[in-house]
Amino acid sequence: MTTAIAEAVSDTRHTAPASHAVWTPFNAHDEGQRLIKQWYTTLETANERKEPVANVFVMGNAIEILRSFDFHMVFPEINSLQSGVRKTSAEFIRISEDYGMSPDVCSYVKADVGMMLKEEEHPVGKIPKPDLSISSNMCGTFIKWAEIWERRHKMPSFVLDLPGQRTSNWAVRPGDAQHSTDSRWVEDQFKDLIAKCEKITGKRFDIDRLAEIQGRVNQMVIHWNNVMELNRVCPAPYNAMLDGLTYIGIMNVYRGTVEGVEFMRRLEEDIRAKVARGEGRVPEERFRLLFSGTPCYVSMRRLVELFETWGGVFAYSDYLTFAAGGMDAAELLYDTSRPLESLAEVTALAAQRGLSNQFFAHERMEKQIRDYGVDGVVFHGIKSCRFVSAGMADTRDYISKRLNIPTLYIESDLIDPRYWADAQIKNRVDAFFEALQQRGGAGPLRGKEVPTGKGSLA
Repeated sequence: MTTAIAEAVSDTRHTAPASHAVWTPFNAHDEGQRLIKQWYTTLETANERKEPVANVFVMGNAIEILRSFDFHMVFPEINSLQSGVRKTSAEFIRISEDYGMSPDVCSYVKADVGMMLKEEEHPVGKIPKPDLSISSNMCGTFIKWAEIWERRHKMPSFVLDLPGQRTSNWAVRPGDAQHSTDSRWVEDQFKDLIAKCEKITGKRFDIDRLAEIQGRVNQMVIHWNNVMELNRVCPAPYNAMLDGLTYIGIMNVYRGTVEGVEFMRRLEEDIRAKVARGEGRVPEERFRLLFSGTPCYVSMRRLVELFETWGGVFAYSDYLTFAAGGMDAAELLYDTSRPLESLAEVTALAAQRGLSNQFFAHERMEKQIRDYGVDGVVFHGIKSCRFVSAGMADTRDYISKRLNIPTLYIESDLIDPRYWADAQIKNRVDAFFEALQQRGGAGPLRGKEVPTGKGSLA
């Protein structure tokens, strides 16, 4: 561990309250909603203030560089899912399909196009015009989506080419020849991005500012990984699919900020207190589940209800891996003594992890099943997202036959309500739990030692 990383861990430990401090209640959902609303409010007037704006995705986005130039970040994926949660996505999708887009196109994209055709009027406020967009090969749709912005907004797009996993059981390791080559490739692209940012903003790149932002990201990563580890305990203190989405939203939107560090610090403190009290998300936890795929935001609470009624809790979701923007692993910490090189190294590793979660999902899922004491895996196929759904059949076959773990496959969509069939999905969920009942439940993890984690508040 380098000195810089050791200091990041040490700094996080120091954020713990003193023993005589008064504990104040923390509602992660309410605080998360407040921060998201604050983010949208700030975005709404960014163009009027003539402050730079960038469209970015949750994967492969170089946020640390953009933040060092004081860009405001717009996450079109989050805009689209918010339209689903707020029951306005159907209108945006209809507008885009009337405009000529196919029903098979990603519903996130169609909601965004529909919103643009309504002059950026989102249910949470007006979305500002971007000065730059960052896309990557982490999803093929990203690149085509960015081309739409280029045509619509007459602004430049920067595409990051990030190296992913090549074959099954293949992994790069920091310091080896392949990782060094991959990192140099990414670093050269970052240098090009920095030059573009300097031209757009009229500011010189400040490498010390980048290091400062990375230090805060390190603290968030440590807290976030502690939070995920705490859900290995039975009963699980939170639902990884529902509550985890709030947490991962803050991890992305407030990445590298003081507010982001404070949210994650208090979140870990709150969840650790829940574990100490034996408080679980599901009072009568009977089954520990893993959710694989992207959620259905238009019927999120209904889906969770179908599982929790049976005493099932999602202890883990692989969505927390590929939507974490490279912040889902404790080893992915920046060395702030060499900011740009370290950013490239971590980005290369994060890209490999994110893409392997799609193309070689069974390798990591096997470990997640073991770590979280999973009784069953739920696969959620997305009608308009073949990138997420294409490999699910093979992964499900591996989990069922090689690991003898019960699985369930259901299908709907990200934010298109036309593909949610409540009665059909309920019947499949009920049949799944009837099968699980024959195998017992979450007993093996009861009484498991609470993880202390790096930089823990314990």
